[in-house]
Amino acid sequence: MKNFNDLLSKYAKLAVSVGVNIQDGQTLVINSPIECAHFTRLLAKEAYNLGAKDVHVEWNDDELTLMKYMNAPCEVFEQFPKWKVDTYETLAKEGAAFLSISASNPELLKNVDPDKVALSNKVRSKALKNYREYVMGNNVSWCVVSVPTKDWANKVYPNLSPEESVEKLWDSIFKIVRVDSDDPIKAWDNHIKMLNEKVEFLNSNKFKTLHLTSEGTDLTIELPPKHVWTGGGEYNTKGTYFVANMPTEEIFTLPLKTGINGKVKSTKPLNYSGNIIDNFTLTFKDGKIVDFTAEKGYETLKKLIETDEGSCYMGEVALVPHNSPISNLDTIFYNTLFDENASCHLAFGMAYPICLEDGNKMTEDELIKQGANMSLVHVDFMIGSHDLDIVGETIEGKRIQIFKDGNWA
Repeated sequence: MKNFNDLLSKYAKLAVSVGVNIQDGQTLVINSPIECAHFTRLLAKEAYNLGAKDVHVEWNDDELTLMKYMNAPCEVFEQFPKWKVDTYETLAKEGAAFLSISASNPELLKNVDPDKVALSNKVRSKALKNYREYVMGNNVSWCVVSVPTKDWANKVYPNLSPEESVEKLWDSIFKIVRVDSDDPIKAWDNHIKMLNEKVEFLNSNKFKTLHLTSEGTDLTIELPPKHVWTGGGEYNTKGTYFVANMPTEEIFTLPLKTGINGKVKSTKPLNYSGNIIDNFTLTFKDGKIVDFTAEKGYETLKKLIETDEGSCYMGEVALVPHNSPISNLDTIFYNTLFDENASCHLAFGMAYPICLEDGNKMTEDELIKQGANMSLVHVDFMIGSHDLDIVGETIEGKRIQIFKDGNWA
């Protein structure tokens, strides 16, 4: 790739200036795989150039993670380091921005005891509950981006050599995040405007229910009276505009916790905690999953659904057209950041407070009274397809076709 370094620099600048929108005198926290060190340094450089006072990096390493799961006793996973909790909570309270690089091996933990993985996930989620509430309530600016790693690229493009697969994944990512355009920041401005038009359409119609139908799916979703659709970028509580996901193609809100009925079929594999869950179905009654199947990853799905009282309910419904940049690549990325932005999706677990009117000012009890689901988890899974139809019914009883054959009607 001839202009690789130029594209890489543009990507780093985009993530810092548009993604988290770093402010003068602000601290940037970067969560990064150690394999992505070069890109992390570029992010830090851009942040300092834009006035950041400090860049704090949290490294992770797939090989060490797997080594720990394979060798450490269960008691190690029964506790999460308090110093790490204190670090994240302190940085969030001090107004830091958080930028994460999502690039793990999709099948890293496929040979690990699922009980051990489930325990670790639950303990971590409980420990970081306050920090997660800061993030999901938009008290801080945050953004998730992706960078190729060898294992991930090999999973996406298994028929290529390791070097070719990494290069092809870079090429795909540059296209998807619009870095290959002459002016990526302007391209994102235009993209955000287009998403905002869809947000305004959905919010102006005040839909009471959505009816989703496709092969394997017949699902009715009731929306809370005070639900709010959002998409593209958002404002944090200090008034700074940021884009939480790069890429982002979705418009999303929360369902009424007890308002989902019917059956839904997954349309893409779900990479969850180093395991693949694929070809699964969920059956709902009054919002709760009452039955499920999975051709692959059944035990992992079972552990996810059983995480806590709220993990068997949904926290998000998101609309993404089948005719969109990521979907048109016709590639399964085994990375939720990309796959969820190629497909309509739902999410197990916690709802975003920002999807209710004044939700980020509400207590947990107030959110629950308005119909929001609470949980330790928030895990997106893909349900969109070329044949997905969505019909919305307004509070006045008017029926409007929202999606036809997978795309905006």
